[in-house]
Amino acid sequence: MMVRLFFILTMMMSALTQADVKDVRVWQSPDKTRLVFDLTEPSEHKIFTLSNPDRVVIDLMAAKSLKNVAEIDVKGTNVKAIRTGKRNKKDLRIVLDVSQALSPKSFPLKPNKKYPFHRLVVDLENKQAIKAVAAPVKHIKQSGSSKRNIIIAIDAGHGGEDPGAIGPGRIYEKRIVLAIARQLEKLLKKEPGFQPFMVRTGDYYIGLRERTAKARKANADFFVSIHADAFKHPSAHGSSVFVLSERGATSEAARWLADKENESDLIGGVSLEDKEDHLAMTLLDLSMTAKRNSSVQIGAGILKQMGKVSRLHKKQVEEAAFVVLKAPDMPALLVETGFISNPGEAKKLAGRSYQKKMAKAIFSGIRSYFKSHPPRGTLLASSHGKSSAVDNWQSVSGKNYTKPGHRTYVVRRGDTLSAIAVKNRVAMSRIRRLNKLKSDNVWVGQKLKIPTS
Repeated sequence: MMVRLFFILTMMMSALTQADVKDVRVWQSPDKTRLVFDLTEPSEHKIFTLSNPDRVVIDLMAAKSLKNVAEIDVKGTNVKAIRTGKRNKKDLRIVLDVSQALSPKSFPLKPNKKYPFHRLVVDLENKQAIKAVAAPVKHIKQSGSSKRNIIIAIDAGHGGEDPGAIGPGRIYEKRIVLAIARQLEKLLKKEPGFQPFMVRTGDYYIGLRERTAKARKANADFFVSIHADAFKHPSAHGSSVFVLSERGATSEAARWLADKENESDLIGGVSLEDKEDHLAMTLLDLSMTAKRNSSVQIGAGILKQMGKVSRLHKKQVEEAAFVVLKAPDMPALLVETGFISNPGEAKKLAGRSYQKKMAKAIFSGIRSYFKSHPPRGTLLASSHGKSSAVDNWQSVSGKNYTKPGHRTYVVRRGDTLSAIAVKNRVAMSRIRRLNKLKSDNVWVGQKLKIPTS
């Protein structure tokens, strides 16, 4: 009797834990093909490759497919066909016929707000394509010397499995921002002395840290991430520009948006092996200050131009802990072109004419800054006889300096310490030391000593 009861319970548990495949989605990026399997339950799996012809085989334990895989659109991907079959009477075997030898990686994802079910992510990497992803630095020969273009990394937020915010009428943030990014790319291609680098060129997902890693690999001078996010209240409106803050957000909206954007890794799927490179993130205070101050200055220029196109959510550059901005070796900004959760702004953002205007505003702010602060060794630097923005900041910052004279600055409404540093062309570290500040927080009416030498 006990043996029979144990057998019945075992069969019941087996039935309860069967993982049905409800759907399969396929995304193609320049360096890999991603497949996402929606599962009713988590399932153990094995994955291996076969050759002659090239195939990738996935075995899901105690599973069956509820999806007709023949209906899955694999056009334009490295997967030629998907087939399924039973293995050991209870397991599901999925065979991917691929166009070339690919290196598979896989990892499970738990349910989240966007996808309330279990998922299995399979990445088929093309190692040859990975090596060729970064764009080469374009040099321009001028009077016997070689000068390079200023490289602007354009990051269209979200993509692929991660749609971003979804506005009225099923307007997807990932599509809106890619359209604006492509318009910005066109403008930069036409502008002498500039070269755009598109971090995302199509509808596929890229991890947050991988985005800045791609920009660094392309030797970018500046990184701009374009978004059109949503807020919990549909009445929220206006464009915004953000720099990285390690100490907290400047407003409730800033904190909300940063939290939502940082969830992208959970939605799009990041391998558990994807760890933050602490060595790369540990930089000298001087370099960090220079890039941050440059970011604020570029952001102020972009805000000024966007104010001619749309209402501004805030009139000054805001701060929040966006993971995608953790690129301290280059100036980096996140631009919120508007709130897609606001019906009026969503309608504008979906229009091609408005997308062009927004791209032109971002372009104008970038061009204006770099024409005044061209990096050393670039065509613009040689044309205008200017030194780099970093060189300028290094000339006024650093830990080894004589005790400066100073003047008094009274903090006004909307000021931040980084913005005050930019206005006065002084490194934040010098203001902190001179005023013996323990944090970057300032308050209206506070009197600060500003170094004058």
